[in-house]
Amino acid sequence: MKNFKIKLIVVGMAGVILALSTVLLLKNSDSGSIKSHPYQWQKPNNVLSGEASLPVRETNNKEAPFVIGVLYWSMNIPGQVAMRKGLEAQAEEINANSSHEKPVIILKEYVAGDGVAGMERQIRQMHELIDGKVDLIIVQPTDIAALREPLIRANKEKIPVIAYDQHIIDGQLACYITSDNYQAGYLDGEYVAANFPQNKKLRIILVEYPHVSSTVKRVDGFIDALEQYEQAYEIIKSYNAVEPEGGREAGAEILRDFPEPGSFDVIFTVNDGGGLAILQALDAAGRKEVFFASVDGDPISVMNIKKGNIMRIDSAQFCGVLGSESMKMAYRLLKGERIPRQVLIPSFPITRETVDMYKGWNAPMPEPFKKPWHSNTPEWSGKPRIINAQEDANHAQRK
Repeated sequence: MKNFKIKLIVVGMAGVILALSTVLLLKNSDSGSIKSHPYQWQKPNNVLSGEASLPVRETNNKEAPFVIGVLYWSMNIPGQVAMRKGLEAQAEEINANSSHEKPVIILKEYVAGDGVAGMERQIRQMHELIDGKVDLIIVQPTDIAALREPLIRANKEKIPVIAYDQHIIDGQLACYITSDNYQAGYLDGEYVAANFPQNKKLRIILVEYPHVSSTVKRVDGFIDALEQYEQAYEIIKSYNAVEPEGGREAGAEILRDFPEPGSFDVIFTVNDGGGLAILQALDAAGRKEVFFASVDGDPISVMNIKKGNIMRIDSAQFCGVLGSESMKMAYRLLKGERIPRQVLIPSFPITRETVDMYKGWNAPMPEPFKKPWHSNTPEWSGKPRIINAQEDANHAQRK
């Protein structure tokens, strides 16, 4: 299946159809928190709960704080918890460094939750923030199409919207901040190709999630790398999972579909949220022959790579940076500064050779290094990429 690649195609009303089909087809998977995971969220100071009354900033009162509505996706996916922590820490830093006695930023926060219920809930939450006339909205979309209508409404109401992790189709985003997700998938595919003979036809299982742009781009990058390195391969089956419950279901299905050792060679999961549960299922079944590739940089994945588990590469995000950069851009925009349209935060390839260089989701970027495997781009760089710099985002959103 050399031409296997997922693409987002939206033409005319297809965006609306995609939004409706996404809501109807996804299985509700609201699940409990990962109680043993080192990344768990605790509410900081100066943060309003989703049910709290909303203080509206008066435009003629320059001393009043900016009210920023924040829409999170899930607190069951550790990487997303780290993003939230980075965002809230940056808000607290801005308030701490302010010359005002009172906070200059107040956050009104909502969590959507997983599955179709989360998508529907986030639509309502965004409309509530617009009704409350917040100064700006930061959102991690649960789906690229579901928030189309509230985004267009926010544009009409002159409320800037900044998205992180994934974008929203149609409407106008003031800024979009995300990991270089194509790079993350590409690094995984490149490393797979470097570890197998070129003429060996790899039997590959994909664990994907075609409802958000970030995971789609990871699959695109993975497949492109295999093709560019002319690695023979076949996608023998694909599954959907991005959170623990979905991962447990996918892991059980994979073992039912492929019970014999050696029945597939490589598995690529689009994130650790679902991937780690699949890895646990394979590990418990003794499937030591599998080459496991994933994306996120979860601390448990890092530990697995250090121990020589079947996890061979995990292209890490800098999740805390995603959250903090979103808040930085929001504050700059509210102060009337110019900001870029899109910021891509690099992904880091964690392997047995590089694992000691990566210090975690909230750590600084590692120094550039030469990859210790065959690569057409031998040096990794941690420099963010700025795309389509915005001449005057503030003017565009306020006019």
